[in-house]
Amino acid sequence: MEETKTVTPGPIKLELSRGTYYWCSCGNCGNQPFADESLGEDSSCRPLAFSIIEKRLRSYCCCKKTATPPFCDGTHKTLSVRIEHEK
Repeated sequence: MEETKTVTPGPIKLELSRGTYYWCSCGNCGNQPFADESLGEDSSCRPLAFSIIEKRLRSYCCCKKTATPPFCDGTHKTLSVRIEHEK
């Protein structure tokens, strides 16, 4: 299983429209916080599907350690991590 990589030390705040989205759970995707095609079929990283019912500003986890994926729960404040990707 691939180790998760912290993308940024805090969340990305986005206001998404109603629909289904795919959150990158490993930090290796190039379109954070979303999953993309860059992983390929051989990757053990699996995107997490989530649905937005109401359009509003939300914080999406980029440390990949949240207990409430895809949403930020503040876990990044307790971590001492090295940033793997610059945003």
